[in-house]
Amino acid sequence: MEYRIIKSPTQGTLDILTRRKGSGAGREIGPVDAVGLVQGRMIEMVCAADVAEKAVGVTVEDIRGNCPQNMILLAIFGDTASVEAAMDEIRRREKEGREEW
Repeated sequence: MEYRIIKSPTQGTLDILTRRKGSGAGREIGPVDAVGLVQGRMIEMVCAADVAEKAVGVTVEDIRGNCPQNMILLAIFGDTASVEAAMDEIRRREKEGREEW
């Protein structure tokens, strides 16, 4: 998996993500201080979304795109501390390498 965090994203960045999120542009994501981006295989992303939402109060959205390697992108929206905590928990679970997340 690949990871990135955008702290204090610009409105343009949020607009790009809003247009491409799976739930559509009509669903509000609330106040956003940071965005965590996680890319990987579908199975990893479903588990990562579950881990992030259980770890802290963040909003997780799939981000639509075209990828021949069957990789998908998740955006984790929230305050900076929550996004960092969610990303840390995803990394920790991945590092453990357990089949059960």
